Amino acid sequence: MNHYSKQNFMLTQSVGFTLAKARNLVTAEIDSALKDHGITSQQMGILLSLNSGVASTPFELSTLLGIDTGLMTRMLDKLETKELLKRSRSDEDRRIVNLSLTIQGHHLAQQIPEIVPPVLNARLRHFSPEEFKEFRRLLEKFIDG
Repeated sequence: MNHYSKQNFMLTQSVGFTLAKARNLVTAEIDSALKDHGITSQQMGILLSLNSGVASTPFELSTLLGIDTGLMTRMLDKLETKELLKRSRSDEDRRIVNLSLTIQGHHLAQQIPEIVPPVLNARLRHFSPEEFKEFRRLLEKFIDG
């Protein structure tokens, strides 16, 4: 089923516009909450992914977080400069770069679950538990195409 046509398409009424606006709003609020810790919301995603073990290479992080490899390299450079992570070459395949958190990076990753939930909860305060569950379900359905 087509929901848009040439006749009814309006930028501010499109799903893409609304999703981008929501993303920008949440990103700005999370960035503000993380400012004192010297990281951004995108860098937070890297730290949490490495901390939980769901990714360990730049390629895995790029795929998981939907970030192009050029931007990923720049963000990893910044996190390495801040001594939050370190890179090392794989012993089996020198083309592969493995990433790991430093003690400081691990410590910061441990703090994030205390910082970010209040930001998200403030944005979701008018959602009932059922609405929140449905919202998540619909977003996943949208992502899966």
